[in-house]
Amino acid sequence: MIRSGSESGDGHPPGPGESWTPIRLTRWSGEYLRGKGVESGRLDAELMLARVLNIGRLDLYLQFDRPLHTRELEAFKALLVRRASREPLQYVLGVSVFREIDLRTDSRALIPRPETEILVGEILAWASRQGGHLTGVDIGIGSGAIALSLLKEGPFQILVGTDSSRDALDLARENALSHGLAERIEFREGSLFEPLQEGERFDVVMSNPPYVPEGERGSLQAEVRDWEPSEALFAGPQGLDILLPLVRGAPSFLRAGGLLATEVGDGQGIEVVRAMEDTGAFREVSIRPDLTGRGRVALGVVSG
Repeated sequence: MIRSGSESGDGHPPGPGESWTPIRLTRWSGEYLRGKGVESGRLDAELMLARVLNIGRLDLYLQFDRPLHTRELEAFKALLVRRASREPLQYVLGVSVFREIDLRTDSRALIPRPETEILVGEILAWASRQGGHLTGVDIGIGSGAIALSLLKEGPFQILVGTDSSRDALDLARENALSHGLAERIEFREGSLFEPLQEGERFDVVMSNPPYVPEGERGSLQAEVRDWEPSEALFAGPQGLDILLPLVRGAPSFLRAGGLLATEVGDGQGIEVVRAMEDTGAFREVSIRPDLTGRGRVALGVVSG
């Protein structure tokens, strides 16, 4: 048995007569993960153990010295091994929190990022000035983070979600079902505007497309480079192979006064703005920064 709270709180494996406890296990596992290159090892260990025990992370500290059962240790070890291989924590836990919703998250689609919450916020701010019953198309819907957030928080009646990956569409559909929103999204498979019909018009064309330059592959964290779907990350030498066709094609599917809103990579805003201006279709073109001050969201309203 555990001899005392202080002895059970160190980061060493338990000795004879001792047991693994939450605080001992998370401290030891945190150091183990740091040795594997996971900088947030202790936090990740706490989140994984909280998932195994089905409690909140902070509740671990209320149970810091209770012995862990064998089945709990086995379940935790399975998660620890996955995280030590640099599998992203969100894939290990199977969930991401995005704005007001929890999303099922796995290797079928990119992990939702905080930067994309800015994109959603800009769309919602624009939508609030338009009135209700808006429509939109999410090009490259991925996990469904953008579309589901807009349906939950904004005045959108129905959205179309497209993706070239059938696996991503399946994941987005699962997330839509879990939030009771599946009847308000139409899922279509295909690249860019291929799944749309001639003459279709929307209030918003939105996208978080691939925009990482191929040459940056080697500089990415292992969690991103080795685990997230490469087709959702990389887009040619400059990262613009999807962004520029997206901008050029969007006016054909936007009503007069409709909005194009897309996430862009660091330093790509100038090229995207130039592409919008070159179409001759957009007014009120702008770039919005992320929390680090980098241009992250490109916006343009179709003239008319």
